[in-house]
Formats: sequence, structure tokens, C-alpha cells
Amino acid sequence: MVMVIERKACSCMERSGIPPPPLGAACLSLAPPTHPLDRCRPTCTFLLGLEQGKKMLGFPQVLMLLSSALDRSLQKNERLLETSHSKDVVTIFHGVRPPALTIRQYVKRIFKYSGCSPFCFIVAQTCMDRFVQNMDVRLNSLNVHRLMITSVTIAAKFVDDAFFNNTYYAKVDGVSTPELNRLEMKFLFSIDFRQHISINTFLRHCLLLEKEPSDN
Repeated sequence: MVMVIERKACSCMERSGIPPPPLGAACLSLAPPTHPLDRCRPTCTFLLGLEQGKKMLGFPQVLMLLSSALDRSLQKNERLLETSHSKDVVTIFHGVRPPALTIRQYVKRIFKYSGCSPFCFIVAQTCMDRFVQNMDVRLNSLNVHRLMITSVTIAAKFVDDAFFNNTYYAKVDGVSTPELNRLEMKFLFSIDFRQHISINTFLRHCLLLEKEPSDN
């Protein structure tokens, strides 16, 4: 697989309706697009309406379900911390205070401005699960936003046919490029650089999300 760097306004930017990235935010295209996950896309499309992301008919169902799943996990973990009186494991992904955006608002923002495919978000969630397990931390309102943008940044480079550099993704999140670089390195080392997601794992996450009640 050959990586080609093109300085152009990608179709993903045309989709989101935002201007092309600045000179330093080159769009990276992978040619040809032959990712193994392509084989399971028809099934996942049927289950979750993933093609909606391409047609821009609104916020894809899969992202609504993913947002709901993350929100429920946060509520459960924070109740557990309160009742057990245990201390949270603080990492570089923790902020001083929770961001103003809700999980769903944040996921919508990333989807709108990053140009990432809905498939990318499922892979990102799987990587987040690996991070949480390896680091023995719990998702909460202080760390979930940084973990999300970091995992999406990593997943986009691994799954999507076109993606941007960290300078652009940092602007989407509102952090500095050096900070996102540090978060990315910490995340990758924490999951032992295991970005690969098997088709079975991918489909299992699709099925779990399909069963997730969505808060409309």
C-alpha cells in the first residue's frame, strides 16, 4: 500500500462544509483503498445504517448509539467512584474540569469537522476499550473527551482512505498540536500499538451497539 500526500481540499472537507485545511494540514490519501474491514461493511451497513455517514442525511445512527453507550458508561463509573470511595487513576488524558460539551455534542463535532467515517468511530471505541483495560482506568467526564479525539485520530489513520495530520485534528478538539502528539504516543504505547481490529471484533461491536438504547 502506497501512501500519497496531497495538498488539496478532500471530499471529506466538502462533505462537512468547512474550508480546506491550512498549508500545514495536508490531507493524506491511501491508495488503493483495500482495507480488510471492507468485507464486513455490507453487514454493518444493514445493522446500523453506516452508509448514512456518506450520504450526510444527518447524524449516523451508529454514532448516536456509541454516544449513548459512552454516556451510560460514564454515569456507571462515576456512581461507582462515589459509592466505593475509591480514587480515580489520573492520566495525561484527564482535564481539570469536565468540558462544556456533552458526549453526543462532542462526537457530533468530531464527525462534522474531522471527515472521519462512521466505521472509524467503531474502531476508535474498540481501541478505547483496549486502553481502559491495559491501563486499569475508568472512563469519566474528565478523560473521555481527550481519549475520544486521540482514538479517533489514530483510527482515522488506520481505517479511513483519507485523513488529516495532527495539527488539523488538534484544532477540531481545541488542544495544541504538541499536546495531541503526546496523547497519541501515550495511547499507542498503552495499547501496545494494537490498532488492528479483526472482522469478528468489529462485527461484535456493531452488534453490541445495535442493542444499545439510544437517547433521542
